[in-house]
Amino acid sequence: MLRSMYAGISGMKVNQTKMDVIGNNIANVGTTAFKSQRTRFQDVLSQSEGRALGPSVNLGGVNPRQIGLGVKLAGIDTLVTQGMMQPTSRPYDVAVDGEGYFMVARGPEAYGDKNKIIIGDHEVKDASSHEIYYSRDGAFGVDHEGNLVTSDGYRVLGYIMKDGGKSSMNADGTINYMDADSKTLEADESQLGTLKIPEKIKAPKLDKDGKPLDPEQIVDVRIISFSIEKNGVIKGVREDGNVAVLGQVAMASFSNPAGMEKCGGNLYQTSPNSGTPVIRSGLNSKTDNSKGYGAVLQGMLEMSNVDLSEQFTDMIVTTRAFQASGKMISTGDEILQEIINLKR
Repeated sequence: MLRSMYAGISGMKVNQTKMDVIGNNIANVGTTAFKSQRTRFQDVLSQSEGRALGPSVNLGGVNPRQIGLGVKLAGIDTLVTQGMMQPTSRPYDVAVDGEGYFMVARGPEAYGDKNKIIIGDHEVKDASSHEIYYSRDGAFGVDHEGNLVTSDGYRVLGYIMKDGGKSSMNADGTINYMDADSKTLEADESQLGTLKIPEKIKAPKLDKDGKPLDPEQIVDVRIISFSIEKNGVIKGVREDGNVAVLGQVAMASFSNPAGMEKCGGNLYQTSPNSGTPVIRSGLNSKTDNSKGYGAVLQGMLEMSNVDLSEQFTDMIVTTRAFQASGKMISTGDEILQEIINLKR
């Protein structure tokens, strides 16, 4: 049989795969924070018809004589370049302008010392009760308990705040008042928990000047609005005008983000080639690494990074390459038919 026919088969196979990738890219042109993919080809082993010879006294050198046996798929790469920012004016929508991924989890609620995710040295040390995923899709919302969740219900992870030995979140999920102007306020970098934007928080009853009447007299104070700052800190405005810190959105980065595996639902998980996730330091951290991460922008969503003009051009080239590979097979068939006809 003709080697060209098998080369044509390999060309049809890889171009069909490339067309599948292009189709998926185009289908996800409107998907939030979608990262497009590309295919790469390599030639396969070449059959030698003659070896290379070096120059001699009487003759010059001869190059190798090789016939290629087709093409193979070298890889399908994820392009992690950032998409454009789309304003939404929705307070629960956030986008990452730069490096970093949101951390979301499937599992029990992590409040205070309850089901906590232990971290240290900017790495996850123990998350045995949770499945942690990573995402650039910041189209968040809240459930009826006030938990910050993705559109599929995965709970958004973040830092619990502490001030003078007091924690911002209790084991039952209720949030204590943490003064946003406190000089000793910091993130608890020993753990990650489930973030909440509640309707009410527990706080000392204040007088008209904002001073506690009795530190022991704790009442429920309603939260009328909230904001998410560029460092991920969530602040809630109380009905009395005082501002409380509710938590801080956690982010992670990877040495090779293109090595992460897509899980569907705009989620990623680590792989042996993605590297270990490095968690962004919290507010007022003594080991600050936040300069290597992007800013969290509220009221924005990251759009898909698919370039339609590029995809349609690739589609034309791929279609023609597929047709040419098919023509190679039909031409080989005609040659074989001529060989068979020699017997007549």
